[in-house]
Amino acid sequence: MFKILVATGNKHKLDEIREILADLPVRLIGTFDLPRKIEVEETGRTFAENAALKARAYFELTGLPVLADDSGLEVPALNNAPGIHSARFAGEDANYEKNNALLLKKMEPFSGDERKARFVCTVCFKDKENEWFFTGTTEGLILTSLKGKGGFGYDPLFLVPELGKTYAELSGEEKNKISHRAKALEQFKIFIEDYLKKIDISRLKP
Repeated sequence: MFKILVATGNKHKLDEIREILADLPVRLIGTFDLPRKIEVEETGRTFAENAALKARAYFELTGLPVLADDSGLEVPALNNAPGIHSARFAGEDANYEKNNALLLKKMEPFSGDERKARFVCTVCFKDKENEWFFTGTTEGLILTSLKGKGGFGYDPLFLVPELGKTYAELSGEEKNKISHRAKALEQFKIFIEDYLKKIDISRLKP
């Protein structure tokens, strides 16, 4: 089976990706399956740049085709913050609780449409010769308090208006139909199905 390294140590994220890509003839492994791990400094100015940095670093380490993503929450009222800094919004020692608390505080002056937000995900797929990018977005609103027990990150604050639920209230199946990551990966699925028909697997190794 065709093996792809997913450049993440976040098991929640890997589980989501595996569910979305479950019908593909590929084996997805995470960085925690590797004998050696690396820290990739996300110095890019965009989601695409950071995804590419991770994909390149892990391809160089393993020689495996790599699927890397960078994603985050953009709030127009906050000049699109936290954006690429979503995971570290509350500082280097940030966690989900601290990030959500800071977002709630910063959103206190805003109401109605001023609380609009979007989740963005850009996926980079890299083999020996090329890189391809796929981006998905989901529009929503930031609530004034946490709602829902599922998901991770900012999910309990992100309301999807057409569903009347936060990401954290959605089942895995529901979220994987409408999430930003699902939308990016659906584009990747179309691409990889065609890619697998054309490749010479031997050329993918350094």
